[in-house]
Amino acid sequence: MRLVYGQLFEVDILAIGVHPDDIELSCAGTLLSHKAKGMTVGVADLTQGELGSRGSAHIRLKESAKAAEILGLDFRVNLRMKDGYFKNDERHMLRVAKLIRQCKPKIILANAIDDRHPDHGRASELVRQAFFYSGLRRINIDGTAPYRAKALYHYIQDKHLTPDFCIDVGGYVDTKFKAIKAFDTQFNVDENESVHTPVSSKSFIDFIDSKMRVFGRSIGVDYAEGFNAHRTIGTDNLTNLL
Repeated sequence: MRLVYGQLFEVDILAIGVHPDDIELSCAGTLLSHKAKGMTVGVADLTQGELGSRGSAHIRLKESAKAAEILGLDFRVNLRMKDGYFKNDERHMLRVAKLIRQCKPKIILANAIDDRHPDHGRASELVRQAFFYSGLRRINIDGTAPYRAKALYHYIQDKHLTPDFCIDVGGYVDTKFKAIKAFDTQFNVDENESVHTPVSSKSFIDFIDSKMRVFGRSIGVDYAEGFNAHRTIGTDNLTNLL
């Protein structure tokens, strides 16, 4: 593995999350399964999660680096947008579009289309626009060449959404939870501590487990992760849909 925190490489899959730990909670199993198939995977966190009730930006960066090692990522970067205050505007879109041009992923994974946390849906639309505009040759972004990934999919997060498809992650659940637990300040919380959040209890970890079981049952496996797509998914071989 050639993990470098803060440096970019061209990868097969680029997973983008607005907060450090979004990827771990929602699509880490999918990333692990595709790494096992020989694909390269990079992660970009848009913010440092500095508005979180627990921990700090500095600690979250250290935790995300630890999680990246556990997941065997090829790289992880943080764009340091303002948590809670980033906008879906030209400046932010061009930063994400530049990232896409630099990494040249075949597939991009992004935040949920709709979710409890308002940052998630806003980041979802930001990435969707960057996905399109990164391919326009008349948009100059620091001399980068136009590039458009082949597909953009949105992982499902807290809110229950009906998936357009699910990925079997049964062999990677234990490693996924190890990566989640790397975020000590968010999930390894003593019941006697004074600051608690909706994600800091054991019941939240149980919820993540149960959600994967529900998605898994829908496709006849033990565990799965769910995704939505803005486009119609097609194939030239029915066996690809088994």
